[in-house]
Amino acid sequence: MPRIALATYDPGAAPSKDADLPVLVQALRDAGARAEARHWDDPAADWGGYDLVVIRSTWDYSWRAAEFGAWVERTGALTRLANPASVVRWNTDKRYLGELAAAGVPTVPTRYLAPGEPAALPAGHEFVIKPTSGAGARFAARYTPAEHDTALRQLARMHAEGCTAMVQPYMPGIDVTGERAMQFFGGRLLHASRKGAVLAPGTPYDADKVAHPGLERWRPTDAELAVAEKALGAVPGTSGLLYARVDLVDGADGEPRLMELELVEPNLFLWLHPDSLPRVTEAILTAAREGLGTP
Repeated sequence: MPRIALATYDPGAAPSKDADLPVLVQALRDAGARAEARHWDDPAADWGGYDLVVIRSTWDYSWRAAEFGAWVERTGALTRLANPASVVRWNTDKRYLGELAAAGVPTVPTRYLAPGEPAALPAGHEFVIKPTSGAGARFAARYTPAEHDTALRQLARMHAEGCTAMVQPYMPGIDVTGERAMQFFGGRLLHASRKGAVLAPGTPYDADKVAHPGLERWRPTDAELAVAEKALGAVPGTSGLLYARVDLVDGADGEPRLMELELVEPNLFLWLHPDSLPRVTEAILTAAREGLGTP
């Protein structure tokens, strides 16, 4: 009986936002595993006592990046961690988009502004500012050229906190065709979903956002699958991937472009795709059996 921990965040007194977590724990138990959900920052957790630790919903990691990174390294040294520590380390810094673009993956054009660098912002079109380490649209906002001064204040706030900013043109195709999320699990396409625009005009960067507005099931096109597979093929250490989510939007030419590659703690949306639960369960069990007895 493999011992499996699904790492999540501590919601405190509020209910967890991970609706899939109890369902997945129960499915693994029904399949014969000793499975449980554990808070990633639980000081009492014996991570070395599990055959597999799956990072599932550590959704507070982006504002505790150093602490989370240290936990990933420790846990990866004690047992089998999915995804592997090296992949998580690479993916928590969105400057990976530059590496993927250099490898020929069609991506949303991105510039990076580190603290101390000149705050050069686009002119003549809408643009987005967000941090290179973030989740759930935290510290992300959409601006018109007329909102230049407001955008500069966001940059100043981010730089004061030591954050490197990403500056991207706003992809107006999002308002028409939405953003598509393709989930891969165990090396194969699991399912796909589509959602509406997250960043509404005029929404402050420090306001809470709805991360997945209007989420619905989606059947990916051949062009979308080709971009997703090219992106995954360019990830260092892809042989160790258990799961991945590839987020795509349409560029000005109508062709799909990579918005984000989520290899740390993607929401699986199993509540929208309940037929995917058996495949996710089996892939986790297979990875756990491969890790039996592995220090």
